[in-house]
Amino acid sequence: MRIQLDFMAVLAEWPLLLTGVAWTLALTFAALVVGTALGVGCAWVRARGFGAGLAPGWLRALVGGYVELIRSTPFIVQLFFIFFGLPAAGFKLTAEAASFIAMVVNLGAYATEIIRAGLEATPKGQIEAAVSLAMNRWQTFSRVVLPPALKKVWPSLVSQIVIVMLGSSVCGQISTQELSYAADLIQSRNFRSFEAFIVIGVVYLLLSIALCHTLNWAGARFLFGRP
Repeated sequence: MRIQLDFMAVLAEWPLLLTGVAWTLALTFAALVVGTALGVGCAWVRARGFGAGLAPGWLRALVGGYVELIRSTPFIVQLFFIFFGLPAAGFKLTAEAASFIAMVVNLGAYATEIIRAGLEATPKGQIEAAVSLAMNRWQTFSRVVLPPALKKVWPSLVSQIVIVMLGSSVCGQISTQELSYAADLIQSRNFRSFEAFIVIGVVYLLLSIALCHTLNWAGARFLFGRP
């Protein structure tokens, strides 16, 4: 039995694919900014010597519980809880808003542990030098501790961001118009499911490579001071 592939039937629906790519990238970059900021804040709370002595015990326990809960449950469960569960409590969200929140919450938990590893690897001599220069706690953290910590863990953080982007493919289950949703819609129209998912698989591959290289370049260019 011969299988005849017709990729043109899928590529002819390029407006849908383009919309899917746009939503995937938009959700990823929005989650990247907010999720990384959330990860930095939570890592500051959890890191020994930077948050343990400054943050109250209830806050450290709350952050610790959040990190363990998110890292121990599937992303799709978190997404469904936000989209289907929160409306029962009176919080109605669009599919796109629920996807954004779920991606931020997920990335924030993983980024917390990644960034905390970098913070705890900071030599104490650097902190003592900052204190000797009369820097306050915020200046010490933001200028002396955080930049080299991010530099150490940046490749791991970039990998996690790529994973979150790929995980956004399940957001189509709640009708978010990202790439996998576009593939489902296309194959429902022309019944070319094999070709449709090969095409989006290639697109996801290209997006992952492009995102990885872009973030590594941006980190070196804007965060770490290397040309």
